Amino acid sequence: MSERIALFPLRTVLFPTAVLPLRIFETRYVDMVSQCMRTGTPFGVVLIRDGEEAGAVKAVADVGTTARVEDFQQLPDGLLGITCRGERRFRIVGREMQKDGLHLGDVEWLEDRPSALAENDFRGLRALLSRALEEVEESYPCGPARMDDALWVSGQLCQLLPFAAAQRQQWLELPDALQRLQRLQEAITRSD
Repeated sequence: MSERIALFPLRTVLFPTAVLPLRIFETRYVDMVSQCMRTGTPFGVVLIRDGEEAGAVKAVADVGTTARVEDFQQLPDGLLGITCRGERRFRIVGREMQKDGLHLGDVEWLEDRPSALAENDFRGLRALLSRALEEVEESYPCGPARMDDALWVSGQLCQLLPFAAAQRQQWLELPDALQRLQRLQEAITRSD
């Protein structure tokens, strides 16, 4: 059974547990964020496959992640700044656009199985994540580290490391966090 959610098409991919800061300026998205904050509901972040963030979106990825607003502020340029956290993955099974241009999606939920990491599992990736988090500490409020949680570790790494959006989308579509970590490790090894 599907559920309808508002969609926010972007040129980036959001992972469960990861943080995404956004600058909101289009009326349709200001209204969407206001509604989500009033009702306590998330919205869906999906990668744009064809089109522009500030304009017509012709195609989006089938798999995305819900985002919940954790913080907001008016930015010096007058725009709305929000900080979101990724929650659940979903697959779009139907889509429509409102008159104001807001995309709505009928989605089915994709479950990530809990996966605990043993002390020696992906030790190099966890060390890399620790260094990355130290570098972005003030601009990336990830909360308490959960280095024994594969979903948390994979989410932060996939969000922070500079891989192309298409590659990151492939990782998001993998069925579990341990596979994401394995593919991420392979990609880092290839780039060395």
